[in-house]
Amino acid sequence: MSGSTSTQTAHAIKARRQHTEKLLARVQDVLAAMRKERAPMTVRTVERRAGVSRAFLYQNATARQLVAEAVAQAEGRQDRSRQEAAEAVEASWRERALNAEDALRQAVAEIQAQRRHIGELMGRIRDLELDLPADAVQRLTTENTTLKQQLRTLTAEHHTLTNRLTAARDNNRSQDRKISELQALLLEQRPSAAVRRLRPVQE
Repeated sequence: MSGSTSTQTAHAIKARRQHTEKLLARVQDVLAAMRKERAPMTVRTVERRAGVSRAFLYQNATARQLVAEAVAQAEGRQDRSRQEAAEAVEASWRERALNAEDALRQAVAEIQAQRRHIGELMGRIRDLELDLPADAVQRLTTENTTLKQQLRTLTAEHHTLTNRLTAARDNNRSQDRKISELQALLLEQRPSAAVRRLRPVQE
């Protein structure tokens, strides 16, 4: 009689072990598929897709470790993605600020060149005004007026570029603050938090 009971117990233990191994295999398959899909890694999703109970995921040490590692890896990928996105935004704003500064330097150089040219022409007009015929004076006067208009245009462009540069610098500072906040948030979100959330259920 005891021999029959012992055999039944052995069969029951073997059956439970095989069932547990089958559940673990399903959990591993689901985790591999979710990694490949880059799907959000949560205990509830694993539970639903693997067709296992939440108690099994928490109480079975192997299942709990598999899920904790998968969640930590997923959070690490998300952290890296957010960091890369923040760096891309920062690089974009820095490039815009540098472009604005280059355009501003070019505008300033052009304005200075035009002013020197106008000064030279005004000096020539004063020196030659009495000796030049009327049409030459008129021509120089017209050229001087044109140059003054160009100077006003360049001055307006300089003002616009200065405003753009100021806006780009303000945006860059704002992005720097956001990146600093994001980096602080990333430091707070440690992968170990995922393991702490997966503590065994207290009976």
